Amino acid sequence: MQNSIHVTPHGDDWQVKRAGGERASAVCNTQAECIDLAKSMAKKSNSELYVHNKKGQIRCKNTYGKDPRNIRG
Repeated sequence: MQNSIHVTPHGDDWQVKRAGGERASAVCNTQAECIDLAKSMAKKSNSELYVHNKKGQIRCKNTYGKDPRNIRG
C-alpha cells in the first residue's frame, strides 16, 4: 500500500513515519503512544499500519479502510 504508516524505533524513542517520507510525523517516548497516534492517522487516510519491534522487523500490521482481500470474520 502506497500510503502506509510505520511505527519504528528512533534511537531510544519511537517514531511515526509515512512510507517514503523523509521526516517522522511524530516522535514519542513509548511505542504505545506512537501506535495510538498512528492508528488515528491510518483511519483518517484509509491506509495500512505497520508496527515494528526494536530490531526494525515488522511485529504486526493492520488495514484501516479498504482491505485488499475479501476475508470473512
